[in-house]
Amino acid sequence: MTQSKTGHFDPHMLEALVCPCTHGNLEYDAQNQELISKRANLAFPIREGIPVMLIDEARKIE
Repeated sequence: MTQSKTGHFDPHMLEALVCPCTHGNLEYDAQNQELISKRANLAFPIREGIPVMLIDEARKIE
């Protein structure tokens, strides 16, 4: 995964990333610094500009 020079997530990375659970699309939540998989009801954290795409690290959402 790439990181911008400021340590923020590059939204263009969404073109290459998919949910590791459903292999579906992700949405970028800039306010919470998460990638959201609506199909899996999971939010994957972004730490220092790097998405953590581990199911065990994801937060369950409703």
